[in-house]
Amino acid sequence: MLKVAANSNPHSVAGAIAGSVRESQRAEIQAIGAGAVNQAIKAVAIARNFLQNDGIDLVCVPGFAQVEVEGEQKTAIRLVLEPRKTA
Repeated sequence: MLKVAANSNPHSVAGAIAGSVRESQRAEIQAIGAGAVNQAIKAVAIARNFLQNDGIDLVCVPGFAQVEVEGEQKTAIRLVLEPRKTA
């Protein structure tokens, strides 16, 4: 699970996504707050470009997750990233 913050570098996160997808065919990202979600989406777009060079078509499935931060419940955006399955 990659946790993305508002100050995360999207190119660095994209590299981590690409590495995880190449290695295990899956990556998961979690982001809390508008700034973090913005950086996460940028990272997904960049990772898609990285992986297209390897012939991998990355797809993103968004969802929600409840997480505890400093004793407080927060709603996070969870992005599951996998190569597109072909029929």
